Amino acid sequence: MMKTNVFWYFLFLLMLTAGNASAQKKTAKTYIPWSNGKLVVSEEGRYLKHENGAPFFWLGETGWLLPERLNRDEAEYYLEQCKQRGYNVVQVQTMNNVPSMNAYGQYSLVDGFNFKDINKKGVYGYWDHMDYIIKTAANKGIYIGMVCIWGTPVSKGQMSVKEAQAYGKFLAERYKNEPNVIWFIGGDIRGDVKTAEWEALAKSIRAVDKNHLMTFHPRGRTTSAMWFNKAEWLDFNMFQSGHRRYGQRNGDGDYPIEENTEEDNWRFVDRSFAEKPLKPVIDGEPIYEEIPQGLHDPNETLWNDNDVRRYAYWSVFAGSFGHTYGHNSIMQFIRPGVGGAYGAKKPWYEALNDPGFNQMKYIKNLMLSFPFFDRVPDQSIIAGTNGERYDRAIATRGNDYLMVYNYTGRPMQIDLSKISGARKNVWWYAAKTGKLEYVGEFDSKVVNFQHDSGYISGNDQVLIAVDALKDYLQKGWTELPDAQQKWNK
Repeated sequence: MMKTNVFWYFLFLLMLTAGNASAQKKTAKTYIPWSNGKLVVSEEGRYLKHENGAPFFWLGETGWLLPERLNRDEAEYYLEQCKQRGYNVVQVQTMNNVPSMNAYGQYSLVDGFNFKDINKKGVYGYWDHMDYIIKTAANKGIYIGMVCIWGTPVSKGQMSVKEAQAYGKFLAERYKNEPNVIWFIGGDIRGDVKTAEWEALAKSIRAVDKNHLMTFHPRGRTTSAMWFNKAEWLDFNMFQSGHRRYGQRNGDGDYPIEENTEEDNWRFVDRSFAEKPLKPVIDGEPIYEEIPQGLHDPNETLWNDNDVRRYAYWSVFAGSFGHTYGHNSIMQFIRPGVGGAYGAKKPWYEALNDPGFNQMKYIKNLMLSFPFFDRVPDQSIIAGTNGERYDRAIATRGNDYLMVYNYTGRPMQIDLSKISGARKNVWWYAAKTGKLEYVGEFDSKVVNFQHDSGYISGNDQVLIAVDALKDYLQKGWTELPDAQQKWNK
């Protein structure tokens, strides 16, 4: 059972090495986030940070079926690829079913929700494998976002309140001392479905484990703020903007945003921030690269790297403290002989070469390059008339810098007086490549800007303006240095 499938392992190893050699370069020292202390909510209530003040920009990867589908060697390889691409959180389904079975044929529940004899001497069990995944991720500086149990079996009555209490106690006692765990209650389910079970699970974990943050992963096009914003166990809100384009609502949900705005994931940020008390928020499941628009019809157009970038920047510039990426093939780890849902056919190890998976690091590095905690969304930066839908520019600023994301390259008027300084240095930052281009120095007034690549969707750029007295960026830079390394111990 413990033997690696040598053929497949070396096949995807060869493919990844050949196809993306530049991404394989290892830094001299792995960044271990919790060396700066455990994660906490920052004082202004919008962001996460470490105890010593180091900012934490959540760049998540959706590895839902990792505990069930990958063996030890495959799990290590996958987590290494995540590390190399800048991901610092991997979201997994700890149990997809009741019970779940892993790559070694071991079940998560051998005696229902009775965990007394869960560890069998001489057997590499389901939870031994989960231990391995968590520890391997820790060695690479990656948090594991643990969806304790997916919503579907709970909605079917396969976990009672009493069982939820026992399960939560087991999980908390087993993982309370691991440095890289973030708890996810729920799992693609509304918070008003089996609420008592979710509350029991959350409170039983929190009674034992007070070291790790906790959230709720909701149903598509809903936010946890609708049900749990005031819950003491909920440290930050999560929404799932889902996989639908404009006009694909289909009347199947009570959504917190108006009809025909399905792609506007920034609206979920606004909706979450409208609740009191103020809590940080993140899009924990936006559209996935290479998944059909609308999810269920494989004949629909597939979302691509342009789309996943747009969702990331829209959400972060609206005020999210990070973002989670997903890929149709990676999230379910399909390969020859292991079929996939939602029309996915590409083996997961090939999908690691897809452009969206390799572009998310640029937004993380951008946000960490500037003062982190004074940043707020501010649409007043955009003077005149803004565009709608894909043409909508979205702006964010600190006290002495501002950024405007423009997905289509349409002309825009930017009010440079919204930040400090009589003069402003201005750059373009390419969302697709991370390339930096100095534009010039401007007076503090409304200025017209349009990137010289013209008006075309998917050639998205970020306009950056900085008080000329500040040195966050250098005029000669063509790319940003690794901003995270300044916090590396």
